[in-house]
Amino acid sequence: MNKHLKKVFTFLAVTAMATSLFVGCKSDKPTDNPGTSGEPTTTTPKDGTTPRNETLYFNGQQWNAINDWNPMSSNSNNAFGVTQKDSARTICYETLYMYNMLDGKIYPLLADGQPTWNDARTTLTVKINKDAKWWDGTPVTANDVVYTFDTHVKYKSPAGSDYSQYIASVKASDDSTVVFTAKLGSDGKAINPLKVLEYLPRQFVMQKAYIQKVEQKTGGDETKMKTDKMDDFVGSGPYKPMFYNDQKVVFQRYDNYWGKAASLWGKLPVPKYIAQNMFKDNAAGDVALKNGEVDVSQQFISNVQGMISGGKISTYLPNAPYYVAATMPTAWFNLEKPGLDQIAVRKAIALAVDYDQILKSAMSGEAPSFKDVPRSIMNPTPAEQALVDMGALKSLQWTGNDIEGAKKLLDDAGIKDTNGDGIREYKGQKLSFKAECPNGWSDWNATLEIVAAAGKAIGIDISTYFPDANTYYNDLSNQKFDIAMWSPSAAGISNPWTRAYGLMSSSYNSMKTQMIGNFGGYSNPTADALLAKIPQETDPAQLKTDYTELAKIYLTDIPSFSLMYRPELFYTVNESVWTNYPQQGSKSDKGIDIPPYCLTDGYGIAGLYSIKLVGK
Repeated sequence: MNKHLKKVFTFLAVTAMATSLFVGCKSDKPTDNPGTSGEPTTTTPKDGTTPRNETLYFNGQQWNAINDWNPMSSNSNNAFGVTQKDSARTICYETLYMYNMLDGKIYPLLADGQPTWNDARTTLTVKINKDAKWWDGTPVTANDVVYTFDTHVKYKSPAGSDYSQYIASVKASDDSTVVFTAKLGSDGKAINPLKVLEYLPRQFVMQKAYIQKVEQKTGGDETKMKTDKMDDFVGSGPYKPMFYNDQKVVFQRYDNYWGKAASLWGKLPVPKYIAQNMFKDNAAGDVALKNGEVDVSQQFISNVQGMISGGKISTYLPNAPYYVAATMPTAWFNLEKPGLDQIAVRKAIALAVDYDQILKSAMSGEAPSFKDVPRSIMNPTPAEQALVDMGALKSLQWTGNDIEGAKKLLDDAGIKDTNGDGIREYKGQKLSFKAECPNGWSDWNATLEIVAAAGKAIGIDISTYFPDANTYYNDLSNQKFDIAMWSPSAAGISNPWTRAYGLMSSSYNSMKTQMIGNFGGYSNPTADALLAKIPQETDPAQLKTDYTELAKIYLTDIPSFSLMYRPELFYTVNESVWTNYPQQGSKSDKGIDIPPYCLTDGYGIAGLYSIKLVGK
């Protein structure tokens, strides 16, 4: 495997999942107009109260007090304002492009037109939209893009540690032209063109002048740069943080937002304010949604079909499964644990799990089943399903609840109960394991109870363990677990490669602490070779062959296994105050399908421009 691919960044960065209950530092005071000058100001009341008919309320986006507004931080606890996933949240900061999982394409945001590769796919050129402006009225330029990248690398932020392995440099050939140059392997080819492309819709562009201001304040100290609160930051997005504490977050529309230019949206987003009250749990958020206190819900709702029957509440899809599944929460085996280092044990557990019961009780039918979409390394979206030959995988796939098949597999491997206590032994040791995920993640907790029941049915003692989130993150990141539940990468411009890499790459095995992937320590030279090859492959037929081979390896060795398909973001809306939300088939003014990204992420932000007040 290419040596550069083994230099994976070594930081503890917890994925900003909607169900995560991070503990944040309390902020008691409202913040008015941070980082702005030369524009009209409006002061939000001290309690953050705004007119209901001007405010779009969310739940599930923010759980505790915000720590900071720093894109270089690994502990912002600021999912509502600063989330840089495959589809970045661009209400305050903006990216060069917006990803749309419905068609797998990226659309210009700060950029102008599509990025262009040179013939060798070693340089990628991006033009900057000349209308783009910062909140202080100065233009967004190529120099801002360059300085942002260089800052991430210089101060070893999570993004800098990651992308510096694949991007050799980012340069401005003029004020509106940026050139990304890929790092090359010994063969003279780009190590990973996918990672170069992934940067564009995922990483915020920060203002060079503001970064220099923070550098002056911190003396350029690496730790201080990554922990500075940046609560006076200068962004370029349509909303500015106006009030936030441990009870509520409020953003106010910036009416001088550059995106009202014809080159982007041609108008301002409809709600003057977007906000979220902090809810103690999903149940409290559900009550607020039912009562019309929440307009857009980004959290799992058990039996959502009962809630939508009243007529005011709807989902992206009108019927089951109600949401667009894009990820697949997975059970990861610690391959250093005796017994779990045996394929027969891992496969027996995977065969025995009742996935239909998981879908029914843990997911309330809100996703496709493995009978509907047979398992591989792909999510259920059409774009990814087209990249694998399902016929070639059929003999390796399973749909679950195969108790007798699992028992036979263990018996044939000589892994039996020799003392009659109902638990099988391996090399004289009982097969006894803990399956864990954070306490309070109700659907995940229910899922692992079903895994535990499957173990009992085939003579393997699996008990559930639901610690607090911080303890769980420590267990997962330091490989202090037996079986752990976590989600791999969802939908993105570099997927399914990123997901396959996270599921199978041995590059993670030398890392003492990480929250990125391959938590169990799996290693397979053939898989590593394919993972190194795929990013450079341009022939669609060969790409499908390579992904199919990767899937064969994964389904044969079973270093982990998917427990369910799941939406990347849950998206349920109440139309008591606002209506005309994006649903299946909804298009933006530009004729592009709007994905169910809760009106905040990637191309889903187009929904903020299409909604209307009820009666208007």
